[in-house]
Amino acid sequence: MRGLSTILLLVASNTFMTLAWYGHLKFREWHWAKQLGLFSIIMISWGLAFFEYCLQVPANRLGHIEHGGPYTLVQLKVVQEVITLVVFAGFMLIFFKQEQLRWNHALAGLFLIAAVWLVFKK
Repeated sequence: MRGLSTILLLVASNTFMTLAWYGHLKFREWHWAKQLGLFSIIMISWGLAFFEYCLQVPANRLGHIEHGGPYTLVQLKVVQEVITLVVFAGFMLIFFKQEQLRWNHALAGLFLIAAVWLVFKK
């Protein structure tokens, strides 16, 4: 259960971080945000990142082997990176439809799956 809770928290935290890092690129499409300066954009992104940390820190504590979780530190990091890229790909396909996923992106994804497999290999 701790392993699944860790994964779900990491998915939620990465959703907030992806919005913080890339969501502001769509602000020009929203009337209220067109006039915002860089400092305002940074503050909004920082506010979103706060929620990312509120989810990621508990995820890592729940998941880490020294706190009763099933994952080593390396396993946590590799899983988190794969989740980040999966969340990013979904975000890109939903909000940035002009961007395209290509064959080399799919191949890179397969290599990431191989990386996860390798990290969990005894």
